[in-house]
Amino acid sequence: MKKRLTGISRYWPIWLAATVVATGVILPVAYLVLRAASADLATLTSVVFRARNLQLLVNTVSLAAGVLAVATLIALPLAWLTTRSDVPGRRLVTLLGVLPLAIPGYVMAYVLLAVSGRYGALSLLLGVDIPRPGGYVGALLALSLYTFPYLFLNLRAAFLGLDVSIEESARALGLTRPQVFRRIVLPQLKPAWLAGGLLIVLHVLGDFGVVSLMRFETFSYAIFLQYTGAFDRLYAAWLALMLLAMTAALLSAEAKTLRRTFLARRGPGSAVPAPRTRLGPWRFPVLAGLVVVALWSVVLPVVTLSFWALRGIGTPGVNVLAALAGSVSASAPAAILTVTLALPIAYAGARLKIRPIQWLERTAWMGYAIPPLALALAVIFMTLALAPGLYQTLTLLVFVYAVHFLAEALGPLRTAFFQINPSVEESARTLGRSRRAAFVTSVLPSIRPGLVTAAAFIFLSVMKELPLTYLLSPIGFQSLAVNVWSMTSEAQYALAAPHALLIVAVSSLFVGLLLHRESNRTSELPV
Repeated sequence: MKKRLTGISRYWPIWLAATVVATGVILPVAYLVLRAASADLATLTSVVFRARNLQLLVNTVSLAAGVLAVATLIALPLAWLTTRSDVPGRRLVTLLGVLPLAIPGYVMAYVLLAVSGRYGALSLLLGVDIPRPGGYVGALLALSLYTFPYLFLNLRAAFLGLDVSIEESARALGLTRPQVFRRIVLPQLKPAWLAGGLLIVLHVLGDFGVVSLMRFETFSYAIFLQYTGAFDRLYAAWLALMLLAMTAALLSAEAKTLRRTFLARRGPGSAVPAPRTRLGPWRFPVLAGLVVVALWSVVLPVVTLSFWALRGIGTPGVNVLAALAGSVSASAPAAILTVTLALPIAYAGARLKIRPIQWLERTAWMGYAIPPLALALAVIFMTLALAPGLYQTLTLLVFVYAVHFLAEALGPLRTAFFQINPSVEESARTLGRSRRAAFVTSVLPSIRPGLVTAAAFIFLSVMKELPLTYLLSPIGFQSLAVNVWSMTSEAQYALAAPHALLIVAVSSLFVGLLLHRESNRTSELPV
C-alpha cells in the first residue's frame, strides 16, 4: 500500500491529468444514463420502442454506409494514382486529396445550397437553374466531399509501406496485375481502410451541421430537434444513448476485425519502391476524373464562397471580426488546456507502463469517439444537476473542448516522446537534477515541434466545431461556425460567405500541417 501511494505521489501530474479527463468523460455519460432512466416504465417503453427510432437508425446507418462507399470510390484511386502510377502532377493530385479537409462539412453543405436553386449562384451568374440538393442525396454529397481525405491519407501511407517483393513473387507465379491487386494488395490495405473508415463513420454519426441544413433526419439531428424544438429532454436523452450504443458497437467491431488480421511479413522484405504503372490510353479518362473531383471538392466551394462574399459587400449583418474574435477566444485556451492535459498522459503512454494510467488514457479516446451532440447533452444534464452556475459559460465550453479533442493531441505528443532517446533524460538525472527539472530542461525542448503541432490541431479543430459550440456557448457568444450554420439555415448566403471563407482560410493551415507531416514521413520515397 505504501509503495502504491509513493507511486501516485511520484507521478501526481500524470494521475491528475488522467483523472480529470476520465471524470470529464464518464461523469456526463453517467448523468445522461440517470436522466434517461428517470421516467416510469410505461413512459420508457413508449420512448424506447417508438417506430420513429427504427427510421432514424435506418437513416443514420444508410448515410454512414453511403458516405464510406463514395469516399472509398474517390480515395482509393487517388491513393493508387499518387503512389503507383505515372499520372502527371502527382504532387498536385496529392494536394487534391487533402485540400477538401479545409472545407468543413457544413460549409460544403452551404456551398451546395448556395450554388443551386432559383436564387443560387449558378442561376444569378449564368441563368442555369439546377435543383437544390437536400435530404439523403445532399447530405451524402456534402459529407463525402469533406471526409474522403481521411481515407486517402491512410490508404496512401499504406501503399507507400507495402512490401513490393510479395507482389513480385505473385507475378512470378503467374498472376496478372488485376489479380495481384485484388488478392495481394487489397487485403494489405485493410487496416488502413478500417482506420480511415472509422474516422469517416464516426464523423457521420456525430454530424449535425450537414444533416440539419439538408433536412435529413439522423440521430444527431433528431436529438437537436427534441432538445431545442420539442423540449422533450427524456426522448433526447434516449436518442443520445442510442447514438452512443451505435458508436460503441462500431468501435468494438473494428477492434475485433483488427485482432483477426495479421499482415506482418516474416522476412526482411524489400525496400525497393514499387514500379510506376503506365496509364497509357487511360491517361486522359483519369485526368478527366481528377478534374471532376477537383471541380466538386475545391473549385466549386472556393468560387461559390467568393461570389457570395463579393455580392454581400456593404450588406449590413453580423460583424465577421467579432465572430473571429469569439472563435479565437475559445480556441486558444482550449488548445492550451488540451495540450497541458495531454502532455503528462502522452508521457505515461510512451515511457511508463502503469496499467491504471493506461486505462485512464483510453478514456481520452472515448471522449473523442462520443458524438459531439450526445456529449453536449450529457454535459448539460450533469451541469444543471451539479453546478448550474457553470452552465453556458466559456469555462465549461473550453473544458468540454479539451475532453473531446484530447485524443488529437495525444498522437503528435506520443510520437515526439517515442522519437527521443530515454538516455537523454537519464543523463540529466545522473547530473543531480530532479525528475521534473530533467524533464523541463532536456525533454521539453526536444518535443517542441510535437507540442506546436498538437496545439495547432486542437486550435483548428475547435475553430470548426459546431454542435458543442452551439449548445454550450454563453448567451451572446459568436463564432464563425455557428454563424455559418445559422445564416445558411435562413438562406442568408451573402452574410454567411465571409464567415465560411475565414473558416476555410484558417483550416488551410491544418491542411498545410498535414501535408508537412506527410511529406516528412515519405520524403525518402518517390512522390
